Amino acid sequence: MKPEPTKSAPAPAPDDPSYYFRFHIPHLHLGSVFGDDWFSLKAEAFARFFGTPVFLVAQSLVVAVWIGINVAGFTKFDVYPFILLNLAFSLQAAYAAPLILLAQTRQADRDKVQADADAQHREALASASEQRQTLAAQQTAQLLELLRQNTQLTELVKNLSQRIEGLTLEMHGKVISQAKRNEDRETPL
Repeated sequence: MKPEPTKSAPAPAPDDPSYYFRFHIPHLHLGSVFGDDWFSLKAEAFARFFGTPVFLVAQSLVVAVWIGINVAGFTKFDVYPFILLNLAFSLQAAYAAPLILLAQTRQADRDKVQADADAQHREALASASEQRQTLAAQQTAQLLELLRQNTQLTELVKNLSQRIEGLTLEMHGKVISQAKRNEDRETPL
């Protein structure tokens, strides 16, 4: 029986530190391998403990002491061929194997979901990068158009300035010539 997905929380804002994990929010219900109650948490911890060096060393010490006590003759509760020890190992394997397999299966599911969320995140980053590149190309084109228009305006201002200068010189020449004529009329010979 698969757990029911919880309602997803709203996506965090871009300035929120958890924004990077926004694609993981729909998969939060997969967070616990065995569930969220007390027993489930202890079962997961127990399954994780089986793979640790502490467990392997402790189990090896218990087996060595068990065999040593029975071989040395301090007690006779499990003499060679150590059938009770084999029964304990069988019982341990009967409980440990399903827990470990369940943990591995659920972890593989979580890894797949995490990989999918990461792929969505990479796609969103690629899309955002593509949008930024498109916007940069548009802005570059607009800037080039503005530069072209600025160049045209500068040339127009230059032409108008030259024309004004020419008209000013022409007017100045006319005013000077008019002034000389008026001066020549006013001065007697």
